[in-house]
Amino acid sequence: MSIRFGLVVGLLLAIVVTYLTSINPSRVHVALGVDWGVDVPLMALVVGVFGAGAALALVLGVVRDLTRAYVHPSPARALPSEPTRVEAVGLCAPEPGGERARRDTLIDRRRWAEAVEIQARLVQIAPRDERSGEEAILAGLQYELARERLEKNDRTGAMGHLKEALRVQPDFVPAALALGDAHLTAGEPREALRVWERAAETSPAALPVLARIEQLHRGEGRPTRMISLYQDALARQPENMALAFGLGRVYFELAMLDEAAEQFQKMEVRAPDLPLIHAYLGAILERRGQFRDAMEEYRRALRLSDSVEWPHRCAGCGAAHSRWVDRCPSCRRWNTSRP
Repeated sequence: MSIRFGLVVGLLLAIVVTYLTSINPSRVHVALGVDWGVDVPLMALVVGVFGAGAALALVLGVVRDLTRAYVHPSPARALPSEPTRVEAVGLCAPEPGGERARRDTLIDRRRWAEAVEIQARLVQIAPRDERSGEEAILAGLQYELARERLEKNDRTGAMGHLKEALRVQPDFVPAALALGDAHLTAGEPREALRVWERAAETSPAALPVLARIEQLHRGEGRPTRMISLYQDALARQPENMALAFGLGRVYFELAMLDEAAEQFQKMEVRAPDLPLIHAYLGAILERRGQFRDAMEEYRRALRLSDSVEWPHRCAGCGAAHSRWVDRCPSCRRWNTSRP
């Protein structure tokens, strides 16, 4: 019972006492002491006693409720929590499907800017086990948008998108190559080298990145750095034949024929059917004046292949590439070409 309700009851009792007293003038003498008493209207006495009992009950009820509230507090009403990422994805699962369809349509139409906006949202709502795949697509879209800006001679805008692609996916080789090339075009070879060296750290077997760094060192007349570039990469991935070939090629170009021959001969044991190995062995023999043996190596190289570049394969779908490509022609994924 609330205090407000008690006050209302008291007011009603007062009104009732006043009304009944006016129509019942009979009085009762109530003694309050030996020589002291008062005359009280009979109806006022009756109603007053009833009101006093009600007031006492009200006070006792309030005291009881306060005691319960203090000793046994009611638990706070739990507020609905925000949905977790997984719950949010589950609730809006149909929406990502529609967004992906729109994104794919925009990609087919080469509307990269709009596709980037949609893909950024898809990355935000993707479950943890799917996020890396969505980020790879976002990096590819940023890369294509950068290429579009370069075609319009907007180098500053293009570099911004390339940096964003590398922020999303640090080992995105196509963006690293293009960003370094943009710095080189702007007359900033030191910046280009920093970009490519970071890319070589995250992707030590990326031959186009190593080739760019090698070209800078060659232009600056630093042959030892050309050699250490491939030696360091090969130390991190000693079974990588492409890196072993790169080291042998650098030895050959620096006229270190003995080192080059040793490197290619070790590779020939492991991969006797690689045409590039025989092509370089033939060139080494030719420089040494061993023309008959050189011609035999050249013939072997021509029989095995008509390609003079290191073959690559898509890490996504397995499609063979005769050289490194920024986007697989078969599965249309970016940054999947591996030696």
